[in-house]
Amino acid sequence: MTEPRIRHEQGPAKAVADICEPVLEDLGLQLVRVRVTGENGCTVQIMAERPDGTMSIEDCTQASRAVSPLLDVEDPLPGQYHLEVSSPGIDRPLVRPGDFENWAGHEAKIEMRDLFAGRRRFRGIIEGFEDEEVRLIMEIEPGETAVVGLPFDGIAEARLVAKATGKPTK
Repeated sequence: MTEPRIRHEQGPAKAVADICEPVLEDLGLQLVRVRVTGENGCTVQIMAERPDGTMSIEDCTQASRAVSPLLDVEDPLPGQYHLEVSSPGIDRPLVRPGDFENWAGHEAKIEMRDLFAGRRRFRGIIEGFEDEEVRLIMEIEPGETAVVGLPFDGIAEARLVAKATGKPTK
């Protein structure tokens, strides 16, 4: 569970992440992301999962009950807030090297912190993780693909691309 994580958080979200990450680890969970939004006044969204990628309703409840009192004591946010604990979902962020191994064969969008090979945004099929690089199969020209190695420590954000199911929603 000590695999490095791409950290998106800054400001209050970083303070919340620093507080809750060790608590989640004690519960056998990995922090994926913390987001603080102005929704409903103020909402703190904590996204977590088990190392195998699962997250049950019971896990969410247990994490919420463990984190909530600690946030009340540490008070990283001014005023009141709503706490939401959830799983990563279908367009999940990819934040650890193991995520790129576990989701090999799936499509991802990756944004680099700085220009890499003349661009910041990449989209392709995840091949895996090797030599500190995320390996992405990208279409270079119609019908022609190449594997691109993106340095993990240069990634600003990465996420799976949710596929449309073609089924109507209710």
